[in-house]
Amino acid sequence: MSETPYQLTIKADNKLGTLERILRVIRHRGGHIKKMQMHTIDNHTFILSLTLATERAISTLQNQVAKLVDVISIEA
Repeated sequence: MSETPYQLTIKADNKLGTLERILRVIRHRGGHIKKMQMHTIDNHTFILSLTLATERAISTLQNQVAKLVDVISIEA
């Protein structure tokens, strides 16, 4: 089974450890990041744009990332 590429845009609170928790969930759910860009909107929020590949359903990954307390929104 080949990996399918996906685009995700994640908006989250810019708190200590938030980015690391998001990346850890993606790694544990079988996501392989191909491209990543992050920028802050203000001192309290950031936008993370990812291109990633996974053999699993992207909806599972989205649901797990969305459960993180600091994640505001996630769009595919």
